[in-house]
This record gives sequence, structure tokens and C-alpha cells, in this order.
Amino acid sequence: MNPEHGTILVVDDVEANRDLLARRLQRQGHTVTTAANGLEALELIQRQPFDIILCDIMMPEINGYEVLEQVKTNPTLRHISVIMISALDEMDSVVKCIELGAEDYLFKPFNPVLLKARIRACLEKKRLRDQEQAYLQELRVEREKTEHLLLNILPQAVAEKLKQDQQPIAESFADVSVLFADIVNFTVLASERSPIETVILLNEIFSSFDVLASKHGLEKIKTIGDAYMVVGGVPIPRDDHVEAIAVMALEMQAAIAHFNGRTGETLSLRIGLNTGPAVAGVIGTHKFIYDLWGDTVNLASRMESLGIPGQIQVPEAVYQRLHKTFQFEPRGEIEVKGKGSMMTYLLLHQAS
Repeated sequence: MNPEHGTILVVDDVEANRDLLARRLQRQGHTVTTAANGLEALELIQRQPFDIILCDIMMPEINGYEVLEQVKTNPTLRHISVIMISALDEMDSVVKCIELGAEDYLFKPFNPVLLKARIRACLEKKRLRDQEQAYLQELRVEREKTEHLLLNILPQAVAEKLKQDQQPIAESFADVSVLFADIVNFTVLASERSPIETVILLNEIFSSFDVLASKHGLEKIKTIGDAYMVVGGVPIPRDDHVEAIAVMALEMQAAIAHFNGRTGETLSLRIGLNTGPAVAGVIGTHKFIYDLWGDTVNLASRMESLGIPGQIQVPEAVYQRLHKTFQFEPRGEIEVKGKGSMMTYLLLHQAS
């Protein structure tokens, strides 16, 4: 629609006045609707959009003051420009209408040139408002995109702190669980595929792990090549993080088995778990990540790297927390760099 043409509601209880004004406005290119009283006007306003309302004051049932007040106190209607056209030439009436939110007040008989100018001004105001709303909507969309991207990088609680400019962000946690998983012989498998095929395969597998992490309320920390890291108990502490991460480990093995059955691949996972204290926080100012540090994390990584393909290896700390509700098989003692000889177990399934 031409920005100089608008949709206008003419409200007047005198038919001759309505018709005269409607014909004049239609010749100027406007779309015009008429109402014979305030009640009819309010019903029309609720049913269809208008850019401008030209409203008489002295009308039966609901007068112009009441129409103006109801429009301007309604958050969804108050943007509509209202021009009062009345035979009342009292200053009190003018002041009352302006205080209620009218854009202008014209006396009958009105000057057609002045009315045309007032309507043009109201339509320009609407155009600027529409432009502002479009810009605000664009900003909202961009902000939502930014929020979504931030939540893909950081846990929500951490993202909120970062938005409040709380840096550095670092917290100590007395009790967390850490899982590392690695696709066995992936370097060899990748050498047999194109880069695109390799990325597609990893994306499909890791996306299924992301679903499991979300399902169990765990926090994916990162992927490095073909390795996947997820934690429980951070950044929001929870009592059952060890159980949750153990169940996820078992379901990751089931997900790989399902993937192999569907695709004909022969992939296997090596998974390591550990539980204990850790420090978590955001590092860097560009391309920052949320990460964990500490002996608990290092040992979880060792459980994975020294593990058996297709198995979930855990140290004594995890075994002691879960042996009543999960089935384990002792692997025996293994040499762990920096730790010496350690007793480890293989997590098999939940106890029936």
C-alpha cells in the first residue's frame, strides 16, 4: 500500500457527516470504514486494524471521550492515531482530548486542507513506528540467534553470568563425574573416507550422544577429534550425577551398536569414567570454552585411553559409588601414569 494512503475509521452519529468525510477521504486514496456511534466503533476496532480514527465527541451510548480513552488505555490499540473532530470549541474539551492521548483536535466545520495535513502527519508517524518495530524485531531475532549460539557453547547458568560480565568465571566443585569416550582406530577409519564423509559420520554419532546428554541432564563439554567429553554435577550440582553418567555411558555403547547395525560399520567405543572434585570455568576472551580441570578429569581421561575397546573402565571411586546398583567386572590393576598401579573395573550394566 502507498504509505500516503491509510485505513481510516470515521465515527459520527450524523449520517451526512460520515458520508461527506468518507467520500472526501476515499478520493484521496484512503480505505474508509464508518461507524454510527462509539459502541459500533469499538467493536470494529477489535475486529480489524486501522491506522487512524476520526472521531466525533457528542454521540449516544458511548461518546468520543470514552472511545478515545478505551483505545489509548489498551496496549494493543494505543498506537492507533486518533483525531477528534467536534463542534465543541471549548478549550476544556480540547485539553481533555489531548490529555487522553488524541493526536489532534479539529473544530467543525473542519478545514479540508488542515485535515489532509493532519492525516498525512499521522500516517508518517505510523510509517516511522512500523519502521521502528521492524528494526526492534530484527534486533530480537538477532539477539535470539546470539542467545542460541551462546547456549550451544556454554551451559545456561554460565552463559547468564557471562552476559552479566562476571569474569573470570571459575568455580570449585566438591563432587562431579567425568566421562571421556573415544572411537577406536578412528584414524585408520578416517583415512579410508573423504573429509566430508568423516565429518558427516562424526556429526551423526556425536549428535546422538548430545541427545543422551540432554536426556540425562548432563553437560557436554567438548569434542576433540573423535573424542567426546561430558560431565555431571556442573554447573548445577546434583546428587545423582554418578548414576546419570554411568547410564549415559551404557546408552552410548548401545547407540554405537545401533549405528553399526543400521550402517554396516564396525565402530567401537572406549569409555572412561571418574568421579571426585574439579574446577570448572570459562577460559579465554575470544572463542572461549567452558572446561574442567583437576586430578578427577585427568584420571577419567586415563581410564579412557588405557581402556579396552567396547568397554567402560572406571576406578575404585566410581565402583564404590555404584556397585550396589550396577554390575561390574574387575579388570585388575593397571599402571596409570602419575598414579602407579590402580585397581580398575569394567561397567557392564545396571543391576536388575
